[in-house]
Amino acid sequence: MTEESNTLWHGRFASGPSEALLKYTVSLSYDQRLAKYDIMGSRAHVRGLARVDLLTEADAEAVLIALDEVEAELTSGDFVFVPSDEDIHTAVERRVTEIAGTAGARLHTGRSRNDQVATDLRLFVKDHMAMITGLVVDLEQVLYDRSVEAGGAYLPGYTHLQRAQPVLLSHHLLAHFWTFRRDVTRLMAARVAADVSPLGAGALAGSTLPLDPDGTAKDLGFASRFQNSLDVVSDRDYVADALYALTMIGIHLSRIGEEFVLWSSEEFGFVTVDDGYATGSSMMPQKKNPDIAELARGKGGRLIGNLTGLLATLKGLPLSYNRDLQEDKEGLFDAIDQIAAGLVAVTGMIATATFRTAAMAQAADESAAGATDLADFLVRAGMPFRDAHAVVANVVRESIDSGRTLAEVTTDAEHLGADAAALLAPGVGITLRSSPGASGPGPVAVQLEAATAALEELKANLY
Repeated sequence: MTEESNTLWHGRFASGPSEALLKYTVSLSYDQRLAKYDIMGSRAHVRGLARVDLLTEADAEAVLIALDEVEAELTSGDFVFVPSDEDIHTAVERRVTEIAGTAGARLHTGRSRNDQVATDLRLFVKDHMAMITGLVVDLEQVLYDRSVEAGGAYLPGYTHLQRAQPVLLSHHLLAHFWTFRRDVTRLMAARVAADVSPLGAGALAGSTLPLDPDGTAKDLGFASRFQNSLDVVSDRDYVADALYALTMIGIHLSRIGEEFVLWSSEEFGFVTVDDGYATGSSMMPQKKNPDIAELARGKGGRLIGNLTGLLATLKGLPLSYNRDLQEDKEGLFDAIDQIAAGLVAVTGMIATATFRTAAMAQAADESAAGATDLADFLVRAGMPFRDAHAVVANVVRESIDSGRTLAEVTTDAEHLGADAAALLAPGVGITLRSSPGASGPGPVAVQLEAATAALEELKANLY
């Protein structure tokens, strides 16, 4: 076995790994993303070994200098990988040993790739949940800003994709704001779940050596260290938590995407997407396509697949570490990449869109969206709601059958009359929604104050 074919485990085997085994098991192509965190973890491990006299000060200094050099090579692109580099962890240790010699060979003292990988991945999740949180807050800021700009603009609210009741555009945009506020809560919870150091757990059972897991946990900025070595090296709950938080963001981006696809169509005509956030057709010169909105909608399925794939991997694993857990990274990396790109793109799309408020108002005013207001008029006069509902339903049916406007029929209807018909005038209905959290001007003003406070709190607590 040549030096280049050596693995971290070659001593047990009489021959080297087959090409088929290496091709199937190597993870270097994607886990290079953990290089920064592997070096961070290795530095903390070296300092921990020195604290308990498992490394001399001279050896520790030599290894730390070698880790600095490896980091520089990786950053510059000068790092040379060799065939025996199964993963980034193997590659870093090999190169450290080449630079530091015997001292480098001590780097893995008291450590397994099991606790090493788990440490790297937890550090990665902590960083990237914070990064995604910042992007979500950017989107929330744009939703807030556009809500303020919307003023008194209103549009039909929909249920079952049928016109239902009028709502302020600001109220509609703020509905998405609060949705993403919940996503921030999930991201923060996923970050907390990852904030436990596995370093010192070894392969599964800890070590006979006098390690200092509390010290390395503190050194790496973890909130705590593990309680059970078997659990921590096999735990990927925090990855599932992160994927769930990311998937929910993807689903919420998909919902916005669907609305922009509908709203930007000629049939709706509620919004014009800025040229910088739309594409054209290779055949039809007149086309302007809302591709960002469509991709935001389409990528939701991909994210759901990443989450369910991990859950399926985890469901049948016995304690402790199993190689199946190598499958915890690609889906996570992909989800982070897709959500980061999607948040930036959708934020830009909303920030630059032109809302066609006249078309929105016309759609709200031309519908029977004030029918519920007529029923409420009768309720205020003392009629039971079910009776009021029936009276108004008959009026609506008569309007449809006769071709007369709802206001005309209402004016002539028993129990209703001109005062009730006045509620159907353009823009009146939107002013009537006064209950807490409702879509009228008063409640929305209160809601904007709450959104202002929420944004200030979020920005103050960004990691």
